[in-house]
Amino acid sequence: MGRIRNEEVGGPRGIDLDLLLFGDTVMDSEYLTLPHPRMLSRAFVLVPLKELAPSLVLPGGQTIDQALAALDYTLEGLKIRQA
Repeated sequence: MGRIRNEEVGGPRGIDLDLLLFGDTVMDSEYLTLPHPRMLSRAFVLVPLKELAPSLVLPGGQTIDQALAALDYTLEGLKIRQA
């Protein structure tokens, strides 16, 4: 995509794609870590994932409900707030 790395931190980017899961693949390479290494600590990832796949069992055997139970977050309409 020709992304320029000297862009403003937190500013707009041409593309930002986070791959969360790829089936049951578990890997850690120089270019890609699956599942996403911070996925289980982010309610803004897990809440929509639960809507898409409510019975999904994550690599390691944890359910989305179990992962969410470990987080301090609130839902306010469509907003997900996390402490």
